[in-house]
Amino acid sequence: MVQQISVYAENKKGTMQKITGVLLGVNVNIIALVSNDSAEFGIVRMIVDQSKKAQKALEDAGYLVHCDDVLAVDMDDHPGGLNALLETIRESNTNIDYLYISYDRDHSVPIAIIHAPDIPELEACLTFHGFTVRQES
Repeated sequence: MVQQISVYAENKKGTMQKITGVLLGVNVNIIALVSNDSAEFGIVRMIVDQSKKAQKALEDAGYLVHCDDVLAVDMDDHPGGLNALLETIRESNTNIDYLYISYDRDHSVPIAIIHAPDIPELEACLTFHGFTVRQES
């Protein structure tokens, strides 16, 4: 499992840059990021290389921040790689809340970031089926 940081922020010009500027200021690297918006507020979900440091810096900057566990799963980098992962999840009788994709430049492998109601069960299933589930470094 890895820690995902969710930042709740106003949906207005420059907000994303302010968030990334806070992380730059404390030398935190963003590994994966997805942003969802609504009329007034958005949620910026991200995986970073130093989650506790990022959380503190963002909270000190006035942002509402929530951290939770997610799975970071290596996928095959070819057509059908994501489908194979999702097929395994479907067959496991577990569900996912949401998923987004990142890419590990050092190892040239796509990574699925998955939030699910039962993270330990899903992690056990994926590991059993030969998927590499990353751990917090």
